[in-house]
Amino acid sequence: MRIEDTDPARHAGIEYPMEVGAPVFAPIKVLEEKDKAVNVARQNAKLEYDRIMEQAEVLMKQARSLQARLDATEMVHSAKFSFNPLHGKTYHLYFDSRIGANVLIQNGPDQWSCGIPGSWTYSMAVKKLGDSTWAIVEDEEIASSAIAVR
Repeated sequence: MRIEDTDPARHAGIEYPMEVGAPVFAPIKVLEEKDKAVNVARQNAKLEYDRIMEQAEVLMKQARSLQARLDATEMVHSAKFSFNPLHGKTYHLYFDSRIGANVLIQNGPDQWSCGIPGSWTYSMAVKKLGDSTWAIVEDEEIASSAIAVR
């Protein structure tokens, strides 16, 4: 096959220089370039995967929190109490073994002057939220709210 000097478009596709003054170049190693491209693609995909997994973990945490609120709400609504709970106030659930049911009251386990009744077992502290669900209150929140009240 003979390539004419007058056809420069065909010169670009040849692996060797066609003219005496042509620059020296080496053929591109296709396999190396493919390996580099695959490695870059894997790195980018891993970054994207890690970001998606972080988002999924946040969503799972929110789902667990919502499920805990629903469980607490069911426990409070099945408990016995004779007052109207206020939004944002902390209440305490006790299990009364005499009647076999939960009791919702305002006194925490350390707020009794005579001690907790013998048949009662402390379960948890709960707070009524604005959407009428109940959230379990952690020990640190109880301590900070007790200090704020005093």
